[in-house]
Amino acid sequence: MNAGALCTRDVVTCAAGDTALDAAKLLRARHVGDVLVVDERDGARVLRGIVTDRDLVLAVIANEVDPASVFVADLMSEPLVVALETDGIDHVLRRMRLHGVRRVPVTNALGELVGVVSADDLLDAIATLLDDLRRIGIRQTLFEEKGRT
Repeated sequence: MNAGALCTRDVVTCAAGDTALDAAKLLRARHVGDVLVVDERDGARVLRGIVTDRDLVLAVIANEVDPASVFVADLMSEPLVVALETDGIDHVLRRMRLHGVRRVPVTNALGELVGVVSADDLLDAIATLLDDLRRIGIRQTLFEEKGRT
């Protein structure tokens, strides 16, 4: 399985010139924990950065800064930890661990935004693989019993 198959493609995006308040309203309206900052170029979304709910809390709220006075460009994480859609999930997981991030934007070979992979997405995929592995023994027993009758 690769990042392109695993990623959530319906992502929330904003522009670098949007405010922290705009980003917070997007997070609330879409029930997500991150907003990807993009530039629109020739109909393609080119990734610039990411702002998480944690970024908003630590940089804006905890510092008692007016969220309408701070631009997303000032909050977004750069340089980004990015995965290519062809990267395997083991590679994505190692990058997340190495950089201490829970979300990794996914791009195609042209650098266009494809989606985002979260730690929860990886947990779900790995849990499914482990469950499939567990079922091998069950199926083996069923086939053995069937062969004896």
